Amino acid sequence: MQDVADRAGVSRTTVSFVINQVVDGAIPAETQQRVWDAVAALGYRPNAAARNLRMQRTHTIGFISDHIATTPFAGQMIQGAQDFAWEHGKLILLINTGGRQNMKADAAEALLERQVEGVLYASMYHREVTPPASLREVPTVLLDSYVADRSLPSVVPDEVNGGRAAVEHLIARGHSRIGMITNVDPIPATMGREKGFRAAMHHHMLPVDESLICAVQSDQAGGYSGGMQLLQRPKRPSAVFCFNDRVAMGLYQAAAELGLHIPAGLAIVGFDNQEVIAPSLRPALTTMQLPHYAMGRWAAEHLLQLIGTGVKDNPVQQMLECPLIERSSA
Repeated sequence: MQDVADRAGVSRTTVSFVINQVVDGAIPAETQQRVWDAVAALGYRPNAAARNLRMQRTHTIGFISDHIATTPFAGQMIQGAQDFAWEHGKLILLINTGGRQNMKADAAEALLERQVEGVLYASMYHREVTPPASLREVPTVLLDSYVADRSLPSVVPDEVNGGRAAVEHLIARGHSRIGMITNVDPIPATMGREKGFRAAMHHHMLPVDESLICAVQSDQAGGYSGGMQLLQRPKRPSAVFCFNDRVAMGLYQAAAELGLHIPAGLAIVGFDNQEVIAPSLRPALTTMQLPHYAMGRWAAEHLLQLIGTGVKDNPVQQMLECPLIERSSA
């Protein structure tokens, strides 16, 4: 505050009145503007909780997400983080940005002004992100995301071994002619799950028929079109691994139109275990669980460790297992 006062050519009291918007201060508008200009130039951030306690512990951690708070699918990440934080006497202050890039920087500033002890920065799906630079002022852990240079700790699903386990399950059921409906978008989940598919096939010395791999939009319509493409081939697959449960739902529709019964005529394994889809399909969908809750807990636990130790060297890049949820489709 003294630095702001010196730069603006005013007293600390004047700075305090301006920042706290004291109505009775009778401070001229030009002087107020000089104070705000100095605040902006110096990057001064008042402690909204208690500006006079520089070393205050707020027992609060921030959580910045894109769309997570508005979807039940990935919301378990918030639940996992909140449960661990609550068990250790910490509160979570959540800001959902709706994916708006300009809001992310403002969200970071708002959390830092409130003296959060650390921040969880989460993405709706596994991908590379660019968090606001100001988050490096406090311990920060990335959830379902990572930075290109791996300079921040992160936790993501093990997409490769998840894809491999899905195909291993089909192979164990006696299938050898296995297709895959993958995602057209080149995101980590796309590349990892297909890599796992190929690894399982190669491990069991089964040929990968490239004509049985098709890339679609990762939704129900994409699954339907991909399913019609694969299932109408002269030598169709006996089993299909789907990029996600929405794709699997479209494949169910294609199979029904072609008179194929699941799993007798076609075995299907999905990915994600979306609770509004997988258990509700008939037959219920066997799928791989995205470990949203476990990722949330791990991220909160690691963040509290960083807050406690202050160690920032060798940031951990954690991958968590995607468990198989066995139902009736394969």
